[in-house]
Amino acid sequence: MKTIIAAHSGILRGTGASILSALGNLPSLPWLARSKIERHLQMISVYQWVISFLIMGITSTIILCYIFFTNLWPIAALYFSWLIIDWNTPNQGGRRSKWVRNWAVWRYFREYFPVRLVKTHNLDPTRNYIFGYHPHGIFCFGAFCNFGTEATGFSNKFPGIRPSLATLAGNFRIPILRDYLMSGGIFPVTRDAIDFLLSKNGTGNAVIIVIGGAAESLDCSPGNNVVTLKNRKGFVKIALQNGADLVPVYTFGENEVYQQIIFKEGSLMRAVQRKFQKLIGFAPLVFHGRGFFSSSSWGLVPYSKPINTVVGEPFTVPRIENPSPEEVDIYHRRYMCSLLKLFNKYKTKFGYCETDRLEVI
Repeated sequence: MKTIIAAHSGILRGTGASILSALGNLPSLPWLARSKIERHLQMISVYQWVISFLIMGITSTIILCYIFFTNLWPIAALYFSWLIIDWNTPNQGGRRSKWVRNWAVWRYFREYFPVRLVKTHNLDPTRNYIFGYHPHGIFCFGAFCNFGTEATGFSNKFPGIRPSLATLAGNFRIPILRDYLMSGGIFPVTRDAIDFLLSKNGTGNAVIIVIGGAAESLDCSPGNNVVTLKNRKGFVKIALQNGADLVPVYTFGENEVYQQIIFKEGSLMRAVQRKFQKLIGFAPLVFHGRGFFSSSSWGLVPYSKPINTVVGEPFTVPRIENPSPEEVDIYHRRYMCSLLKLFNKYKTKFGYCETDRLEVI
C-alpha cells in the first residue's frame, strides 16, 4: 500500500521520480524493474502525444457539443462565450504556460528517442529571429520537443530567447486543442501572428517555421534527405520586412522514426494527397511505426531512433519595408547555402554517411 501511495504522489507532483523509486523497490517482480518502468513511461508519453495530435481536436469538439444537451450545458455555454472573446489571442502572442512546458511527461518524451538540441552559436536577445526548421517528418517530433517544451533546455541554452513554434492556423479554431497548443508557446502560422511576434512583442523572439510544411511530409522516409525549399520564399520576405535574422535548423533523424509508402509524382495516390493538402492543410499519409506492446508489430508508436536538432549560425537580415523580388532571392539563396553547409558539417557526427546529400526541391 505504501508503494502505491508513493507512486501516485509522484504522478501528482509531475516529477515522475516517486513512481520510479517506489515501483523500483520490488525486486521480486522483474517486469517492474526500474529500467523497464522508465521505458514504458517513455513510450506512453510519446504515444499519448501522437493520439492527442490525431484525435484531441475532434474529440473535444464532440464532447463539448454533447454537453450542450445535458444538465451541464452552462459549462459548454461559458466556454464557447469565452472562446469568442479570446478568439484573437493566438494571433497576438498566444498564452504560453511555463508549467506546461516543464511537465515531466516531456522529459520522458525526450528520452524515448532520445531528442537532443545542439547549439552552435549564441543568439543575441536584442534581436528577433526566424528559425527555418527542416525536415517536416511525419509529426515534427524534434520541433515540438525542442521548441514546444523545455525538455531539451532551450531557455538555458539560449538565455533571453522565447521560442514560438508555428503550426496550422486551423488548429486554433478547435476548442480545447487551441488552448493546449498555446500553453506550449505554439501559435498559428499566419502573417498577422508572425508579424505580431516580430514587431510588437519586443526582442528576443524566435519564430520557428517548418518551411516545407505538409508538402515536405510526402517525401519523408528513412534515408530520404529531401527538403521542400526552392520555391518557399515567404519566410525570407517576412524576415526582411521585420529585420529578423534567419537561422537554419536541421534535425537529423526526424525522417527515421516512421516507415512511409511514398507515391510517385503523377500517380493517382499522389494526386489525392496533393488535393487533400490544398483543401485541409495537411496530407493523408500511409505510414507505420511499431506496435505499443511489440516492436515487431506495426502501430502508431514511432521507432526509437535518435533525433538531433542542430540550430545553425544566424545571419543578419536588414529591415526593408518593401523588399524587391531580387532582394528576397539574394537572402533566400544565402539561406539555402547556410542550410546545406549545416547539413554537410554535422551529418557524419549524427550517423549519416559522408556520401549522403541533402536534396532541395
